[in-house]
Amino acid sequence: MNNQDNYDEYYRKVTRTRLHSRHSHNEHHMAIPWDELEAGSDSVPAVQAPFKKKAILASRVGLMQLSGGAGAWRVRDSINIICKALGITCTVDIGLITLNCTFYSADPALCSSDDGVCDSFTQSLTLKTTGINTDRLMMLSNFLHNFPYVADKHSIVWFNQVLDSIQSEKAHYSCLDLGFASGFACFAFTFLLGGGLPEMICALLGAFVGNLIKTKMVRERLSFFMSVMVSVAMACATYIAAMKFGEYAFHVKDVHEAGYICAMLFIIPGFPLITGGTDIAKVEMRSGLERLSYAFMIITISTLIGWVTADILDFQPGDFIPLGLSVPVLLILRLIMSFIGVYGFSLMYNSPKRMAATAGIIGMIANTTRLFLAPYTTGFFAALVGAAISGLLAAAVHRKAGYPRVSLSIPAIVIMVPGMYLYRGIFNIGINNFAEAAKWLTNGMLIILALPLGIVISRFISDWNFRVCS
Repeated sequence: MNNQDNYDEYYRKVTRTRLHSRHSHNEHHMAIPWDELEAGSDSVPAVQAPFKKKAILASRVGLMQLSGGAGAWRVRDSINIICKALGITCTVDIGLITLNCTFYSADPALCSSDDGVCDSFTQSLTLKTTGINTDRLMMLSNFLHNFPYVADKHSIVWFNQVLDSIQSEKAHYSCLDLGFASGFACFAFTFLLGGGLPEMICALLGAFVGNLIKTKMVRERLSFFMSVMVSVAMACATYIAAMKFGEYAFHVKDVHEAGYICAMLFIIPGFPLITGGTDIAKVEMRSGLERLSYAFMIITISTLIGWVTADILDFQPGDFIPLGLSVPVLLILRLIMSFIGVYGFSLMYNSPKRMAATAGIIGMIANTTRLFLAPYTTGFFAALVGAAISGLLAAAVHRKAGYPRVSLSIPAIVIMVPGMYLYRGIFNIGINNFAEAAKWLTNGMLIILALPLGIVISRFISDWNFRVCS
């Protein structure tokens, strides 16, 4: 049989038949073999390791920061800390899930080329997906704080083993725990938006079911956007079912239907919204725009799914019934509910309970101040002041306790994101009431712009390293 016959036979096999009938799931993103890349570097301190080994360690730290939800400015700063301690330099291009690093060294002894001349070493890395893990950010913050003092004492292999331990840390909370956390967060959120006890209870049930489903789907590595759509639909449907049961069993009035929007507020993408704005303030345009696009895509999808679900089940958003509470009682309840809401959201980001409680106290002060100012000024200014207070308090706690600012300030202001405004805007677009839609969307967008701006102002005031350009 000649070569042409062999080619014809192979062509028929690979184009007309399948050689294997069993279907299996393949990883979309191949795992990086960090252990193999670090091989041969366990006999010398990190500062004396080969150039490429140093570069790989620095890029891995940056990638882990990115996986925890840190913004581009913080990822760049983390890589710079490692590089300065190890005597190399780096330029970085950072996206939402991508990290491109080019490393340089002026010391020919660190280079592996035969002529002893350093060109550069470039790595292009990507995450499987984006997510938030404030506990990982805290551990990495401590790692980075200590690294310059121990870089000459331990090897690259040793540092990678520490990073392995950080990366292998399991989530603090089960899917059921996170369901309860989101339920009570939305329970508190509903009161802060003006809802009464019937709306709060139904929102708790809806958010519990919705976030329980979302967490299970995400941990099973299902599509994130599919998990958003399914969880929002189930949260709204659960709220509506609970309200209908209340109307039937306890004769609850149907005017409480307005609160179903609150049941889906657990999906608010607070981290990418705020870190995106912070990145733009530091001219990290690629990362900032990608994060904002990602956040607005989630908001758009969730509001559309919520609207469609409510339309199918014949629910409509409306105004809450006035609670008629006295000013002292309202103030006390706002403080309590702000703490509960922020504490719940912080747990959803995998914060340890002590850090979540700290964020809750910060949010309690900042959000109650915002709500106090709201009747006397614009929503934009009230949100700006609330976010700035949150950032300043987070900076003060960071200096005392070492918690990362972002792990405290962002959960504290997620509760300020005007999810109801955005939903009502989408709802009115769906019924062709464009004037009303423009009012809700404009007010919502102004508040959303105020939140990262308030954080940026607080960072300018409290963080010299953030203030300077280089």
